[in-house]
Amino acid sequence: MYDMGTRKRALALIDQGRSLNSVSKETGASRAAIRSWRTRIEPLKRVGKPCPRCQGAPGPPENAAAYAYLLGLYLGDGCINAHRRGVYFIRIVCDNTWPGLIDACEAAIRSARPDNSVFRVKKDGCVAVTATSKHWPCFFPQHGPSKKHERTIALEPWQQEIVDAHPWEFIRGLVHSDGCRITNWATRLVKGERKRYEYPRYFFTNLSADIRQLYTDTLDAVGVDWRQANSRNISVARRASVALMDTHVGPKY
Repeated sequence: MYDMGTRKRALALIDQGRSLNSVSKETGASRAAIRSWRTRIEPLKRVGKPCPRCQGAPGPPENAAAYAYLLGLYLGDGCINAHRRGVYFIRIVCDNTWPGLIDACEAAIRSARPDNSVFRVKKDGCVAVTATSKHWPCFFPQHGPSKKHERTIALEPWQQEIVDAHPWEFIRGLVHSDGCRITNWATRLVKGERKRYEYPRYFFTNLSADIRQLYTDTLDAVGVDWRQANSRNISVARRASVALMDTHVGPKY
């Protein structure tokens, strides 16, 4: 009575934690049919891509560059929450001002778990890019019960290897989540006349000293000069370093 696409769509929505009633209304399939697909039709049971961290000898995610970017986003504006049936939600909150960033975030999540659904939850002024998987804590062992700045944040050796191999992707993810490129201005006396001049600058702001350290360590690795602007802000303002950041990161879009 129902085509395969409808069945798969219904099961994917159920995996996201949706109720039978809401899935029935959205897909047009009866609740009885959806319940039957969940419990009796083995070929239609959704099987996700095996987790590279859970299969005997663990290996890195297939697309290491995309993972480095996603790791930066997660450490900045991401969280992982447990759901029923051992499923976890990852949420990366992105400002509506940057539609390109939202697209890049979704692409990175899809790259990490290509067989899992990704969806966007609209909120006031922002979008939470969200996906479900039983394996998000495997991908992000920094997941924990309290706020990131209230606990230790350290990379696992396999994560550090990825960051070492793809430092700019990691930096870009951190800047896209908790950073910005701005134009500063100042005045100075030139032949007795006060003149205004402008210069670009990158800021990264995070309450976690550990995350700031990961950021500055990676900046050091790629030859970017930085300074601690205040207790939670890292500034990049030297011309050559800003040029490097512009080449590899650039402003949000």
